[in-house]
Amino acid sequence: MKSTSMKLKQGLLFAALLGVPAMASAQNSENLVDNGGFESIGGKIKKTGQIDLATGWKSPTGARADLFLSDSKIPEVGAPKNVYGDEAPKEGENYAGFVAYSYGDKAPRTYVMAKLKTPLKKDVKYCVQFYVNLAEASKYSSNQIGLKFSKKEYGTDAKSSIIEDKTDILHMKNKIVNAMYGWELICGTYVAEGGEKYITIGNFTSNENTKNERNKKSEDFKGTQLGAAYYFVDDVSVRVIGDGETCDCGAEEDNSDISTTIYQKVIAVNDKMSPKQKVELQSMYFAFGKDKLTQQAMTALDLVATEMKANPSMMITLKGHSDAKEDEMAEKKPIYAEMDKKRIAAVKAYLVSKGVEESRISGDPQGNGTSNPEINEQDEDDLKMAKNRRVHIVVN
Repeated sequence: MKSTSMKLKQGLLFAALLGVPAMASAQNSENLVDNGGFESIGGKIKKTGQIDLATGWKSPTGARADLFLSDSKIPEVGAPKNVYGDEAPKEGENYAGFVAYSYGDKAPRTYVMAKLKTPLKKDVKYCVQFYVNLAEASKYSSNQIGLKFSKKEYGTDAKSSIIEDKTDILHMKNKIVNAMYGWELICGTYVAEGGEKYITIGNFTSNENTKNERNKKSEDFKGTQLGAAYYFVDDVSVRVIGDGETCDCGAEEDNSDISTTIYQKVIAVNDKMSPKQKVELQSMYFAFGKDKLTQQAMTALDLVATEMKANPSMMITLKGHSDAKEDEMAEKKPIYAEMDKKRIAAVKAYLVSKGVEESRISGDPQGNGTSNPEINEQDEDDLKMAKNRRVHIVVN
């Protein structure tokens, strides 16, 4: 999530990290949130505070939330890079952002609100999910990030207004969401009173009852820190679940000791670089226990494929890595075994799908990548593990 480090972190390993659907039935049922990914846009964005350009969305107070678009010509409201940080969308091309907390109320809170496609039905259960990410500009982080259902829309022009109300959906541990490495799942089951027509996302708790932490400024963020907890939000859904079913929010097992970070970095290539330099600069990073390519990994591999097709004699070796925790857990759970080989296979398959001959790609599993030059001594252990879950490229 940075100018040199694009970070993706999801909250609870399998549901949060990789967007596991709530459950089969909820996945197949209709999302009652129209434009839950902020993909449909009704105008040309010019500045921050224009959440109302996202079809069906608006802010319920005078302080307007923000919208970030991948095709924006305005750097402040772009995606992945914008005035508050550098984060790839959880899904699609766009996302929104809001202020959840500020020290001494110096920055007004903002909220995002939408009308549901149909009102909720009394006593029916709904699986509610949305993803948030702490922006790099945030000097603070907080808990109490949640969603509120209401029969009527909130509405005030007061910019300093805080909506205080009972929060219907919170993070299951209501923890301080303080990781800048990607998207964290907020998820829960809601039993409708009947007639709820609106959802609003933000912090509905007073500052006195909101826990907060001060964040160390990221070395990769060159912008000005905001004296607040600012969160990106994406992929909002409300779906019916049937009797006897539950909304799977990833609580089946305690994954508190498992890394939930996906490290990414953005590399600036230029025409002075040789094809070899451009290719070897690219690295693909993965979620814990996964070989699924992120959007950033695919972008990097698109560049690699372009260079290889332009240079038919180029041969490469893919160096695959796992982290120490994956290797440890592989002894008990085979699903974690040989992650280095699985990641090589995923990268190779993608390059072949882009027109690179399979014969030009070889693989070299490396296991635990403790020699990764990306790792700094000051890195936290979680980040060190995330930097090890990777495939890097050597031009032969």
